[in-house]
Amino acid sequence: MKKQFRIKKNEEFQATFKHGNSFANRQLVIYYKKKDNQDHFRIGLSVGKKIGNAVVRNRIKRLLRASFQELEQDIKPCYDIVIIARNPTKTMSYEMMKKSLSHLLYKEKLFKHSK
Repeated sequence: MKKQFRIKKNEEFQATFKHGNSFANRQLVIYYKKKDNQDHFRIGLSVGKKIGNAVVRNRIKRLLRASFQELEQDIKPCYDIVIIARNPTKTMSYEMMKKSLSHLLYKEKLFKHSK
């Protein structure tokens, strides 16, 4: 995932939380906000300190970025998406993480086509 497609600034995170929609499953929470003037979706990742030490948190972020990279061509382009990891993510494999993320994106109709 290219760095230009990431949400970095706190103001952008807060705008997505405040004005966006949300949905969750046991592992992840997704916030998303439609932005008509962009040609690629952007993602922001949040993994709290309660989940584990830096090694565990960075592993979760790596798995989420890899999952987004694999699903990239199927996701609608005009959204800012923030993912918040919950406690069960620390024991998840890549396949489980991708499946959980796909479930959230499918439920919220953020895929271009029905999967």
